[in-house]
Amino acid sequence: MTRIRVINPNTARAMTAVIGGAARAVAAPSTVVTAVNPAMGPESIESHYDEALAVPGLLAEIAAGEREGVDGYVIACFGDPGLDAARELASGPVVGVAQAAMHAATLVGRGFSVVTTLSRTTGRAWDLARRYGFGEACLGVHACDIPVLALDDPGSGARETVAALCAEAVAADGADAVVLGCAGMAAFAGEVAGRIGVPVVEGVAAAVKLVESLVALGLRTSTRGEYAPPGPKRYSGILGDFTVPPS
Repeated sequence: MTRIRVINPNTARAMTAVIGGAARAVAAPSTVVTAVNPAMGPESIESHYDEALAVPGLLAEIAAGEREGVDGYVIACFGDPGLDAARELASGPVVGVAQAAMHAATLVGRGFSVVTTLSRTTGRAWDLARRYGFGEACLGVHACDIPVLALDDPGSGARETVAALCAEAVAADGADAVVLGCAGMAAFAGEVAGRIGVPVVEGVAAAVKLVESLVALGLRTSTRGEYAPPGPKRYSGILGDFTVPPS
């Protein structure tokens, strides 16, 4: 049995439920998926400020997973917040949904477009594409300008807007695949793919399958250098609970 903790770094429980459903839909029968969100942090992540303040709660969920014997983790936010820090804490693999989705997209086409939420987040998507080595494969980043928490509101028209933008992105960029740039779009992939005729990669599903594969292969994050566990250090104030004890 493989135990995977899927962490929605914001505090929106309804979104966590959607993410959990998408994760379980692709998980193997022998995989137990637990979808959680932190008790503290922003209700959605749509700025650098939000992202920074989401990381302590995310790391608390990683620490809890370590105590419970979790085998691997998915960070279910397209900015992949706290990914490096989480890898320092976790004994098993940690995969961010942006990294997973971009990897998967390059396996089914030569170039991909990203369709995300707010225009202000497009720079972050470009930064991640370049950091992960997909700067040339990423042909465009497009924003639907629908807030994260409105994605599951039937009255927002989000599915129709996202599907139309995906079709426009494919035509404008000459893309072979589309990456959905928000974990809140987790339920959209199949419907959008049926409408636009190219592979549509949703990061939660891609990340779950990657974590399963890494666990099956016995691969975990290297602790040789940068991802070694953090050294003992005292943290003060509201971060006092994050103090790292001597090993």
